[in-house]
Amino acid sequence: MDFATTLLIAVGLAMDAFAVAVSGGATVREDRGRYALIVGALFGGFQAGMPVLGWLGGASLSSFIGAYDHWIAFLLLALIGGKMIVEAVRGDGETVQFAAGSTATLLLLAVATSIDALAVGVTFAVLDTPILWPAVTIGAVTFGLSAAGVLIGSSFGRISGRKVEVLGGVILIVLGLRILLDHLAF
Repeated sequence: MDFATTLLIAVGLAMDAFAVAVSGGATVREDRGRYALIVGALFGGFQAGMPVLGWLGGASLSSFIGAYDHWIAFLLLALIGGKMIVEAVRGDGETVQFAAGSTATLLLLAVATSIDALAVGVTFAVLDTPILWPAVTIGAVTFGLSAAGVLIGSSFGRISGRKVEVLGGVILIVLGLRILLDHLAF
């Protein structure tokens, strides 16, 4: 597989992580660079690791994961997005925030946005394509876009406050719903 194709796959896989990073970045008020690096590393790491797992599992894993990946991603994103909306509307200061240091939330988001990469890894295995460089490319692109997303979301979030937190929750739910509908429709 040529580099241009791999790069396009990487950008496509990174779009969900970018959108989540923008919405989560809206809650970051201080240490923007630090959170951009943390989110970029987590999201990029999971996006790089999942294709490797898929490649190692090969075609036997695709029938199990392929049947449920969209539901898993939808549920994780809907739950986190719903929590963001409820807590932003309540105004109790307990919104889901990257800056709040919730490692569990960041890990759930990293998993939810990287499940499709697992199926891509299975595809690479079926095509008998080596996985090292595609995984590195996918991870690097996701790292860059996710880190940029946090910075963009943080800049936008300073302008709009809680409205952006509600918007971020809605974005997560819509992303989850889009993943679900894409898989159910096709």
